[in-house]
Amino acid sequence: MAKNKFKENHRDRTIENHQTAAWANIKDLKPQSRVPIPDEIEVRNAKEYVDTNQK
Repeated sequence: MAKNKFKENHRDRTIENHQTAAWANIKDLKPQSRVPIPDEIEVRNAKEYVDTNQK
């Protein structure tokens, strides 16, 4: 029995929002590996995010 009751009571709560993930808008899947290929718009958004957050 864990001392932390919060963990036990809130296991079903989601932690991350997957609506804005780059793989949320999948254009295609690679045939053998089943790796998702995102839309071109999502690739541009990811590149823009990386470019603006560089150190």
